[in-house]
Amino acid sequence: MIYVFLANGFEEVEALIPVDVLRRAGKDVLTVSINETKEVTAAHGVTVIADTLFGDNDYSDAELLFLPGGLPGSQYLADHEALGQVLTERNEKGGLIAAICAAPALVLGKLGIVDGKNATCYPGCEDQMAKANYTGELVTVDGNIVTGEGPAAAFPFAYTLTAMLAGEETAEALAEGMRFKHLMEK
Repeated sequence: MIYVFLANGFEEVEALIPVDVLRRAGKDVLTVSINETKEVTAAHGVTVIADTLFGDNDYSDAELLFLPGGLPGSQYLADHEALGQVLTERNEKGGLIAAICAAPALVLGKLGIVDGKNATCYPGCEDQMAKANYTGELVTVDGNIVTGEGPAAAFPFAYTLTAMLAGEETAEALAEGMRFKHLMEK
């Protein structure tokens, strides 16, 4: 199961593009509200209904834990102690964790998960992950950690995760079918 953690103020495209692409790849994806209700309002006023609440899952079946960025969403994720514990435990077991935009810095940086790793994040947030090797790339993979830079990285980030979880052939077919590959060839 892939768990996507949503907090008020999350960045819409950074959360929903990867959810869409991974579901097209046939992966089981659950959106998880860290709020008291399933209703989550994104950074630009789009309200979504999450599939589940944080406390309704034990996360032991996680194939991927994913944190979208956005503000103040990333800060809310960083302040959620139980989520921090789940992420730390998953990282200690070498489980796959992905974060994009401000989340690599504000959440993974705070928890020490990117310490000593190559990672990217939204420019200007890198000081929050000072013990990481900031790459400035759209997408950076280092072992079990995948990080993305920001909204423009949402599609490359999603296809990277898809290749890792469903195979390169599936990711390539989706990139072609969704016309992303065509766009990048122009």
